[in-house]
Amino acid sequence: MFSKSCEYAIKAMIYVAQKSKDEMRVSIKDIAKGTDSPEHFIAKIMQELGRKRLVLSVKGPNGGFYMTDKELQTSISDIVRALDGDGIYVDCVLGLKTCSEKTPCPVHFEYKAIKAKLIQMLEHNTIGNFNEKLDSGSFFLKNI
Repeated sequence: MFSKSCEYAIKAMIYVAQKSKDEMRVSIKDIAKGTDSPEHFIAKIMQELGRKRLVLSVKGPNGGFYMTDKELQTSISDIVRALDGDGIYVDCVLGLKTCSEKTPCPVHFEYKAIKAKLIQMLEHNTIGNFNEKLDSGSFFLKNI
């Protein structure tokens, strides 16, 4: 459904958000270890998310990545768009270039309803929401 970049980014953002509660800054190495992700991949993703202002960072020996209340309002949709663009919102599920309402692929109308629910989920869930769910103890992520 998402690119690997988005999967890693969402896990990394949740990890940073969890650590930011304690006013910690998290290194690339810690994010990679805490999310079971390749360090070089996390470095590139976090750099891109930082450029797009979805996560904050400070350089130096006491530096690292962190989030304030503002970044906790980042929706999953914001992350997907930052890394993958609008493909998940506009592309055909079968990858056909000519698929549309007028020239639908065989699953166009079935997927249309699924896509609408997916988009709603992406737009209405924020990193802060995920943080609250994890804090409730009713939900978990393996390494966070």
